[in-house]
Amino acid sequence: MAATLSPLPFSLRPCALAIALACLGTSLAAQAQDANSAENAGPILESIQVSSNLLGTSMAASTKNFAGARTVVQKDDIDNSGATSLSDVMRRIPGVQISDNSGSAGSAIALNIGVRGLAGRYSPRSTVLLDGIPMSVAPYGQPQLSFAPVSLANVETVDVVRGGGAVRFGPQNVGGIINFKTRRVPTTPGITGDASVRYNSYSEVGHNTQASVFAGTQLDSGLGLAVLYSGIRGSDWRVGSDEKVNDFALKLRYDLSPTAEVYAKLSYYDVTSRTPGGLTSAQYKADPFQNTRPTDFWSGERKAFDIGYLNALSGTQEFEVRSYYYKSSRESTLINAGRTGLGHQPRNYETTAIEPRYTQRFTTGKVSQDVTVGYRYLAERADETIYNVVIASGVQQKPTRFANNATDAQAVYIDDKIAIGAWRITPGVRYEHIKTERYNHLPLDQKIELLNNKALPSLNVAYLLSNNVTLFGNYNSSFGAVQNTQLNSQSSKNPLQPELAKTAELGARWKSGQLSAEATLFNIKFDNQIQSVGSGENAVFYNVGATHHRGLETAVDYHFDESGPLAGVNAYATYTYTKATLQDGVNAGNDVPFYSRTTDTIGAHYQLGAWGFDLSSSHQSRQFADEANTVAENPAGNLGVIPGFRTWNTQVKWKVPGQKGLELVAGVNNLADKRYFTRTSDGNLGKLVGAPRMVYLQGRLAF
Repeated sequence: MAATLSPLPFSLRPCALAIALACLGTSLAAQAQDANSAENAGPILESIQVSSNLLGTSMAASTKNFAGARTVVQKDDIDNSGATSLSDVMRRIPGVQISDNSGSAGSAIALNIGVRGLAGRYSPRSTVLLDGIPMSVAPYGQPQLSFAPVSLANVETVDVVRGGGAVRFGPQNVGGIINFKTRRVPTTPGITGDASVRYNSYSEVGHNTQASVFAGTQLDSGLGLAVLYSGIRGSDWRVGSDEKVNDFALKLRYDLSPTAEVYAKLSYYDVTSRTPGGLTSAQYKADPFQNTRPTDFWSGERKAFDIGYLNALSGTQEFEVRSYYYKSSRESTLINAGRTGLGHQPRNYETTAIEPRYTQRFTTGKVSQDVTVGYRYLAERADETIYNVVIASGVQQKPTRFANNATDAQAVYIDDKIAIGAWRITPGVRYEHIKTERYNHLPLDQKIELLNNKALPSLNVAYLLSNNVTLFGNYNSSFGAVQNTQLNSQSSKNPLQPELAKTAELGARWKSGQLSAEATLFNIKFDNQIQSVGSGENAVFYNVGATHHRGLETAVDYHFDESGPLAGVNAYATYTYTKATLQDGVNAGNDVPFYSRTTDTIGAHYQLGAWGFDLSSSHQSRQFADEANTVAENPAGNLGVIPGFRTWNTQVKWKVPGQKGLELVAGVNNLADKRYFTRTSDGNLGKLVGAPRMVYLQGRLAF
């Protein structure tokens, strides 16, 4: 490790802080040995979890002791929700909002997740992972998920950590860590799997078909294999909203010994999606489902491979090393405001990373510590081109090209999970070293360089009040690296710095056989955000933005007694209040745009023999479309208040008697056909109508 890091200009202060945090555990352990007796030792520390599945299914059992706000959505809950996409699933999670305020809203290509009032357009403020691997094409240079390479049918669990535990993950985690875990490799012999076909029909315009296949086995040799495929064909609820998706993965796991395994995944994803874009106020009034941009579309492709080695060396030691590589390309073709030209933006990215980590358990009397040390090297390479074609003549104008863009990022982190009786105290720190180069080949021959170092400490504390109740509090720091496009504004007079955020949480969680409940207070101060000042060719990025986010998140889930009159009923509800306000400039004190102050969900599942019934509802309050919090709608449709709305969904399932593994599903989303809309904040300005009533039928065969 020392030989690897020695060339870097590490300051002594971050290293000293990391050592001090680790040594804190030793000091506390010594004190606790004198103070605690066997009678009040409390629960023992959970088994070691060094694996990169920290946010996956391997840790689901210890969610109730987690020192922060966290929600894990299992596949059964996903299936019962009637969700069409991952965005639908995310709406049930407290503190999370889906902000469909982009030209690709409603399509399968993008993912727009906003957490606790942070910007949701293309999810730039959260670390979004797929099986523990960054989902964005370039985690440092372009974290936006304008292209999200994952489909709902291949996902087994969704794990969302909104605070706490973020020291290992980055770079941008002020909006938490979101991990989509694909379906696991079976551990039993013989082939197991399932296949499904779902037909969705909207009350307006479109219909599509979703198909998926999963099959896997565990061989006697110790080799486990699984094949996953999911695809979409058809259109959505706007005219000319055709889309095509292919999502394929081959997973393997090989048991080298009872304590060691090798795992790997080879995946391919491609998507083409036509995006109708925004409408003016007059166009929306005439027909909210029309398409005035039939030429617009987005497409993307991702090829990826990852491999890892995990070894539980002993009951007190665990080691893992993981490496991954993925190559992504994406392109958009969008008509300009004057309808005179088509803008093309082909982009190509390559990301390579390796991450070893090691955990060692120390026990002193009744005190245990799990010290984890990890290192991550990640390299990004990008080639971005922008060119316009004049529609009338077909002439291609001179392009702008940024080729050989390079980011080399190294992170070293250490955390120490200390168990002292019923206390779980986890101090930690991550140190980031980022070197970025950007070459403007056309029209200039210019090289831009930037070097940033940053230490990010955290402290997470949980108190296990009883077997069912956990109290927790934490303080975490996060940052956002300077992105590729922002580097165009970098100069000696404008030295851009990473964005900084500090998050604090205080909460309580109850988990028992029948009841799960959680309440969390949060406070985020997000300083020196990089914002664009000016417009067009005169736009310049500066570190000038600051926002303040605070609020309350609650969730409850109750399974009624199997011997009572409501046997078979599972009811749940969530409620979130978020006050996210601007802190700088003429709009200081206003709400951040595209975020609702209150959201809630409520629902119930009823299982009666072979039949299952679901009813659920989600609601969000009004939003503003700009920092000025403009109320009146303008003729272009992109400004004005966005009214709140509530929708209802229902579903019925039937396991066909005498047909092993066959299940039929029928449902209706937006049962009352509620008409609602949002507004865009990109070049496709205007109003975007939300999904109307959708009826779906699905057949699923397990084998």
